[in-house]
Amino acid sequence: MNSEILGVILMFVLTLVLAIPFGKYIARVFEGEKSFLDFMAPIENFFFRICGIDSKKEMNWKQNLVSMLTINFVWFLFAMLILMNQGRLPFNPDSNPSMSPDLAFNTAISFLVNCNLQHYSGETGVSYLAQIFCLMFLQFVSAATGIAVAAVVYNALRERTTEHLGNFYNYFMKSLTRILLPLSAIVAILFMVNGMPMTFEGKQNIVSLQGDTVQVSTGPVAAFVAIKHLGTNGGGYFGTNSAHPFENPNYATNIIEMVAQFIIPLAMIFALGFYLKRKKLAWMIFGVMTAGFLLLVVPTMVMEQHGNPEIAKMGVDMSSGAMEGKEVRFGTPASAYWSILTTVISTGSVNSFHDSYMPLSGMNQMLAMMVNAFYGGCGVGFLNFYIFIIIAVFISGLMVGRTPEFLGKKIEAREMKIAVIVTLVSALLLKGGTAFACYIFGGDSTLTWLNNPGFHGFSEMLYEYTSANANNGSGFEGLGDNTLWWNISTGIVMILGRFIPIIGPVAIAGILAKKKYIPESAGTLKTDTLTFGVMIFAVISIVTALSFFPALVLGPIAEYFSIH
Repeated sequence: MNSEILGVILMFVLTLVLAIPFGKYIARVFEGEKSFLDFMAPIENFFFRICGIDSKKEMNWKQNLVSMLTINFVWFLFAMLILMNQGRLPFNPDSNPSMSPDLAFNTAISFLVNCNLQHYSGETGVSYLAQIFCLMFLQFVSAATGIAVAAVVYNALRERTTEHLGNFYNYFMKSLTRILLPLSAIVAILFMVNGMPMTFEGKQNIVSLQGDTVQVSTGPVAAFVAIKHLGTNGGGYFGTNSAHPFENPNYATNIIEMVAQFIIPLAMIFALGFYLKRKKLAWMIFGVMTAGFLLLVVPTMVMEQHGNPEIAKMGVDMSSGAMEGKEVRFGTPASAYWSILTTVISTGSVNSFHDSYMPLSGMNQMLAMMVNAFYGGCGVGFLNFYIFIIIAVFISGLMVGRTPEFLGKKIEAREMKIAVIVTLVSALLLKGGTAFACYIFGGDSTLTWLNNPGFHGFSEMLYEYTSANANNGSGFEGLGDNTLWWNISTGIVMILGRFIPIIGPVAIAGILAKKKYIPESAGTLKTDTLTFGVMIFAVISIVTALSFFPALVLGPIAEYFSIH
């Protein structure tokens, strides 16, 4: 067990060591400075030319948002077209059928918004054409969208007074060619070396040890899984995600996958420090996020190692921890670490099954998504944290009798209203969806999509909407979610949960960027200090508790007390 814990520590430290220089590189990409990937410029210019885009044209915050929303709508229509017709399209050796309109709606939105909440079984639900040219394509562009929007906000924070915040398309293209594609190629090669399939053949016939002939799905797995994690997407090639031996062959690939899904969110924090030339601010943000992460991951690892007391009463050895839904290849600590890491950074991939975790471990997984600001997804993690910065600055200014200011700009009523709306909408979507689902299930005894009607059943429904709202994609899979209600309702929650937390921070940053710059003085509230970090953490804790504690009491907390 000690060696397994050391493995977890190694993975975190390794990611941190790699993320700092990578963050500096990302800042150079945003700056437009020379790098070893400048040879990609002709390819970038080719796409700009055929699309009629002037990548050097400066945009204000509204123009950047319009560009982002427009191109995302086009991708949504494209995805719907492919998914609803994949059964009639080529590159489908296993003859997988076309999706129903409601499932296609859910899947298209899910991959568009970087959520990848899969209501279908990966290898049997989509064709090779849909896996590659639709879903994997969306995994790249959704991650690049988040990084590009973060770059726009970074510009707003850096400039003293301006309406020009860069060009969304320029940042988007560079996020693809200079960050995501090169890294994906490296990670995919590492996966292939470790035995992950990369083929375009259909199902293969394999004779088992018992002499039975079974059909085993393969496909272009290595390429898909690389961007699945690097883009904090999480949608598995196989239905069982990274618990499948072809999607996660050994402990080495387990480490690579955990580092891959963590490195860009972590690097984006340090990129902020290098880009703004405020390294202390970046370290403060990293410190707050890491404190929150540790408060979630350490108790989860401890609880899973102790195992289930009800099973222990039956005389079952719990020395290996709660092993239901986990694998001996990775062990309890590595699986518990993955479960919190993947919910903290909104990847949503799994190497064990969250539905089988202890009640309070499941609560921690939900809390990680409810906060949705400890590291977060590609680019959007900082946007969520930025909302809490605005609220903390405003409250701190009122407490000490100073005008609330952040990076030389006054925070006034308009910015606070936007920040509060973004915060409240998140709670409304999550709890409102769960309330409607409870009402529907309670009023119709013929519904069979809920296997656990008690406290755990409530947790399964709460988790589904929490995951959809946070654009995470993981689930408590005791829930039968491929129904009209779940496909449409979670699709709506996903799209609102993606774009409102993007529109809000970009609007705040754009409004502040136009304001007159106020030089720092002796009366200026320092926002790169430990004291302010504690203030942000307090704001996050209070807002999260007020918004979500009642729902958690009805689910995982009640289940915990029913066991003990």
